[in-house]
Amino acid sequence: MKDKLKQFLDDSFKPYGNFPARKDVMQELLANLEEKYDDLTASGKSDKEAYDQTIESFGDVTEIMEQVAHDEPKQENDKYDLRKTIVDSIKGAISSGPDPRFRATSLIEADLANTKLSGSDFSMSALMGANFDGSDLTKSKFKASALKGASFKAADLTKSVFDSSDIQDVVFKDANLTAAKFNRCALRGVNFQDATLDNTQFNQSDLGEVSFDGLTLSDTAFDGSSLKKTTFKNTILLNVSFHHSEVKHATFDGATMDKITHALLKGAKAQLDNVIIKQD
Repeated sequence: MKDKLKQFLDDSFKPYGNFPARKDVMQELLANLEEKYDDLTASGKSDKEAYDQTIESFGDVTEIMEQVAHDEPKQENDKYDLRKTIVDSIKGAISSGPDPRFRATSLIEADLANTKLSGSDFSMSALMGANFDGSDLTKSKFKASALKGASFKAADLTKSVFDSSDIQDVVFKDANLTAAKFNRCALRGVNFQDATLDNTQFNQSDLGEVSFDGLTLSDTAFDGSSLKKTTFKNTILLNVSFHHSEVKHATFDGATMDKITHALLKGAKAQLDNVIIKQD
């Protein structure tokens, strides 16, 4: 089984090639995975059960790579710092990675309201019509998830990630979406009424006909997203970006925005006849 752990690591890091820190990363990861595997077998788990649970505890490779230097260290002190970074990131990935219990699970119309679910992984799950109202979903992951019609009223989704998911007709009323990420998602019909969207990122997503009316958007990003008939009526926009997004068909009537946001929108040919420019 330990050979399988090594093969698992080789396959996981194959897309990153032979980056400079690869040897150290692989050694530390393998040592930690083997230790976890040994602990599980010592507790009475079968070889297969121990292997499966060890793999499930493994974090997101991309999160590890974000903390690993991709350039050769130039001095001995740099090598020490790099090794410490690798060890810390690996331990965090294995010991506190997303809770995998809900991955590839059917939870259609499930009632999970007011539940502590921080760090859960709902990737590849069927969550249509599920009720997450008032739940703690901080740092949770929804990758390739079916969420149509689900409700997250007043839920805490701080630093959560939605990737390649169907989020049509989902309710985020009063939800906290601070620093959440929506990548390549379908969001038509979503309700963001009174939601907190500070530092929230919408990347390459379909936000057609979605209303952000009356909200305050601070450091929010709409990059490469569809904004056809999206409305920002009476919205406050502070340091909001719209890189590579089609804004000509979005509505900004009555919006208040800082000078930089106004200049960027004007350059993208947005209709800004009835907006207020916030003075410094």
